[in-house]
Amino acid sequence: MHSFWLFLIFIIVSASKFFSQGVVIPNYFVTDSTLSDQILEIVNELGLAGDYDVGEDGIEQISLAVVDLANNGPVLAGYKYGNFIYPASVYKMYVAAEILHQISLGEYSLNRIHIVEGHNAVDKNKEIGNDPRPLLKPGDTVNVNYLLDLMITRSDNSAANCLIDVARREKINQLMSKYNWHGSEVTRKFLRRKFEDPGYENIPGTETCALHAADFMYKIETNTLVDPWVSQQMKILLGRQLDNTKLSRGLPDNAVFYHKTGWYSFWTNDVGIVNDGNIRYIISCFLPLKEEAALPKFRELASRIHHLISNRNKH
Repeated sequence: MHSFWLFLIFIIVSASKFFSQGVVIPNYFVTDSTLSDQILEIVNELGLAGDYDVGEDGIEQISLAVVDLANNGPVLAGYKYGNFIYPASVYKMYVAAEILHQISLGEYSLNRIHIVEGHNAVDKNKEIGNDPRPLLKPGDTVNVNYLLDLMITRSDNSAANCLIDVARREKINQLMSKYNWHGSEVTRKFLRRKFEDPGYENIPGTETCALHAADFMYKIETNTLVDPWVSQQMKILLGRQLDNTKLSRGLPDNAVFYHKTGWYSFWTNDVGIVNDGNIRYIISCFLPLKEEAALPKFRELASRIHHLISNRNKH
């Protein structure tokens, strides 16, 4: 069974780049070409359209989805939202969902004790420098709840590696398959390939697209990610995100943003639910840009998208 799942993941992930235009849009989304045209105008004005050189991984393009959650929604729009791209730490939210799923099934509790294995303790520096919690070390004894919070709020790689072991990749990907997020399977831990589990040393890296990440957030917002308990637990975790350097910078001060960020090498990403008391929407953005170049783009993109959705929903 283990070999079967590895083979299936390999086939799906390898094919995702070639069939990205065939990504299935859930039937509960209404697409809006006018809104997509307005988003394209913003993308062009910010110089985000076109191809990006991402080194040995070749040429990449952005992936951007917006879902307006007004009363006549959900309305889906965006630019290349079916394009699969490296998500960096954003895919930790998929891991968290399956952990919470297993807890909701009664397989274990948030208080389950976990001992950190040496090869999983990879972080040398904190992703969020001012977070007071120490780095995980080999042999540390912690519980699943602590690991979940570290993984989502601080984007801790060591915690993610531990929880991938707890959840098991084949189980995470059964959940992904249930929601038709094919091509977004979790394939890798956050460590060098030579330290990967047997069978995973040569598997393709994890990818996702803006549509799948936006749909994940939509299910959270509608309490349909597994069940209301899982959805609400995920939203609580996302609401405690400590990295507010990306889309958050372009949102108004009164907006609440439930989100997950990711950044590594050529990739900088942010996905979440925005609620300012008057409008609610999802924004899912993956940029093949190094962080220093991406941050000002994120700020301006968030500001313009928020203004666009606000104007769209004025009565």
